[in-house]
Amino acid sequence: MRVFVTGGTGHSGSYIIPELITAGHEVTGLARSDTAAAALSALGAKVRRGGLEDLDGLKEAAADTDGVIHVAHRQDLLPTGGLDAVAAAELRIMLAYGEALAGTGKPLVAAGSIGSPGNLGRPVTEEDPALPGGDEYKGTLRVRNVVETTVIGLAEQGVRSSVVRIANIAHSTTDRAGFLVQLIALAKEKGFVGYPGDGANLWNAVHIRDVASLFRLALEKGPAGKYWHAVGDGAVPLREIAEAIGSRLGLPVASVPADVLMVPGYFGFLANIVTQSYPASNLITRRTLGWEPIQPGLFADLDNGHYGA
Repeated sequence: MRVFVTGGTGHSGSYIIPELITAGHEVTGLARSDTAAAALSALGAKVRRGGLEDLDGLKEAAADTDGVIHVAHRQDLLPTGGLDAVAAAELRIMLAYGEALAGTGKPLVAAGSIGSPGNLGRPVTEEDPALPGGDEYKGTLRVRNVVETTVIGLAEQGVRSSVVRIANIAHSTTDRAGFLVQLIALAKEKGFVGYPGDGANLWNAVHIRDVASLFRLALEKGPAGKYWHAVGDGAVPLREIAEAIGSRLGLPVASVPADVLMVPGYFGFLANIVTQSYPASNLITRRTLGWEPIQPGLFADLDNGHYGA
């Protein structure tokens, strides 16, 4: 297949492109800068110059190829509009893809969030839709979930669309900005590794190479209108993650009292995230697509010292 990939030089995209090429696909990546173009070429991809703000260009690229994988975000909007603006721009991009791909049966695979169904009190499955996008949900959650439901809804317009919900922690030897990196930086700054309350809230993780293989499988044979779960370790207590980091750093590990002052005081902008519980299942993904997470797990990556811990 001829595949158009956005975000090809990012953490997930830089693994997705080699995965596709190894499987025999021809990949074209979107590049705004000379640096990005060189990085895409080094990965073995063809280069299409342009930016995510050029919706006509994205529609043209989608129409010219056999399928689209979208893992890019308008990070340039963060300083002025925050995450809400980033998510709103992504919605416009998905609608543009829908115009280009309607009635073609071509695949569109977009990245999503494992937290989009909300805290259900049980493991999230692939059959759980994103929370509705009504006004009762604020800001990024509202717009982000509209993006996911829009992609799923494109199946009704003849697009083989799907969303890969990526685990909270996507880890690898090249992770430079993910959740683990941020927790380790906080621990070094504060002098101890903190976890909120009793640390029993459950998180999930996946190796980024396994994420790449799932995107490929969804592109190649995923049915339309489906969610897929890129989850390896499905239910890891946050306390155990903190203990593993503390062991590697040689720092004490301690609870941060779960109140409105203490948690933000340690975790900053991560405060609202670390107090949530996100157990998740990958059973339907494995059964339907034959996907198996085979790369090193979360604690193996930490033990190997890839994170400077």
